Amino acid sequence: MSTENSSYKILVVDDENSLREMLSILLQREGYQVDQAEDGARAFAQIQKNHYDLVISDIQMPRMTGIELLRQLREQGNNVTVMMITAFSSTEEAVEAMKLGAYDYITKPFKNDEIRLVIKNALEREYLQQQNRQLKKQLGQRFSFKNLIGQSAKMCKLVSLMERIAPSQANVLITGESGTGKELVAQALHLHSDRKQHPFVPINCGAIPENLLESELFGYEKGAFTGADKRKVGLFESADKGTLFLDEIGELPIGMQVKLLRVLQEREFRRVGGTNNIPLNIRLVAATNLNLEEMIEEGNFRQDLFYRLNVVSIELPPLRTRQSDIPLLINSFYQRLTGREEYPIQQTALKLLLNYDWPGNVRELENLVERCVVLGDGDELTVDCLTDQIRHKNRNLSTLMGNLPDEGFDLDNWLEDLERTVLLQALEKSDGIKKRAAELLGINFRSIRYRLEKLGIDNNE
Repeated sequence: MSTENSSYKILVVDDENSLREMLSILLQREGYQVDQAEDGARAFAQIQKNHYDLVISDIQMPRMTGIELLRQLREQGNNVTVMMITAFSSTEEAVEAMKLGAYDYITKPFKNDEIRLVIKNALEREYLQQQNRQLKKQLGQRFSFKNLIGQSAKMCKLVSLMERIAPSQANVLITGESGTGKELVAQALHLHSDRKQHPFVPINCGAIPENLLESELFGYEKGAFTGADKRKVGLFESADKGTLFLDEIGELPIGMQVKLLRVLQEREFRRVGGTNNIPLNIRLVAATNLNLEEMIEEGNFRQDLFYRLNVVSIELPPLRTRQSDIPLLINSFYQRLTGREEYPIQQTALKLLLNYDWPGNVRELENLVERCVVLGDGDELTVDCLTDQIRHKNRNLSTLMGNLPDEGFDLDNWLEDLERTVLLQALEKSDGIKKRAAELLGINFRSIRYRLEKLGIDNNE
């Protein structure tokens, strides 16, 4: 008896008592849990009350046939794996059952070794399907719009836009600095679209050598070039009926830009070395942290391709422009790492976090939370677990420069950083009330509002 089979539960359905008993004994010896039903109607009732990993059913039975049982289960949305038993003369009915979604059928009389193997394969398939369903559920939860953490005006506007465009078939161009979560947004768009049951295929255009890009995207036929000893399906074909995510689209060489444009215009492509056109049925989502419009002016990106990609645009805000979301993001990352709900933040540490520029954006913050969980005591985010760069940023900018460095420096950036630091300190001292902060700085309300908007400082007061 195999103990690894004990977690599987099988329902044997047959109006012939001797066959039911024989199968039940055989399966119990293999370690499976086994129930019996003498016809389809009784089996249908039992399936409503119990979970089964596999149903083994005869086709010809009184009251309800095996085919009718299968049909009713599928109409109900029950995708339990079903295997049919049929007499040799009834193979046409077995084929009909396969069309309705039966896993397989075996003909009477059958050998014990044969049915053992078919059942083993059927349960392995059921296990993989369960894992796939669970994975899709977890992905759906992780990439839910609700998990695009933030209550700032910028994030609320972003989520509202995504909810509107996700069900459409329009191409989407996602822009934003590195680390702002462009692939997270692409995944969320896919999982909230009509294509969610089909593949999401990501590719980083900057990570694949130029000479391999075409064959990676479009695939190739056997003999297309030296070493092509068999046909290879490309990423466009792999994403059929789903979503293809082209990350770092700005890194795509000009030659490949031309070929991509042609594919998007014609809605078909050929494998390298192929002669047949393959219909294209994908939604394309592209992303970049580069300024494509500047690249167009410089001749490094095709304007016609830009218009094809940029049917709908999503611009992800950098973290420094939505400081109010930082505590929410910290709690979210902490919960994912530890399973605990809230991560208290020491006030001094929070001040430093809010004053920091976050060049690595949300990804940098996520890495920091993991660092604090590992290096800190785990009960509170304190200054001690912050990086030197974050701890010293505020102090360095608040100190006026003594001697001009020999190598020079960027005065505009330095003054902007200094202005941002002073404004944030004034807002902190005034509990976020702009009018009071303006009075502390000796400026009027209109002036502080203008400065905050210019620097992208999110403040809702």
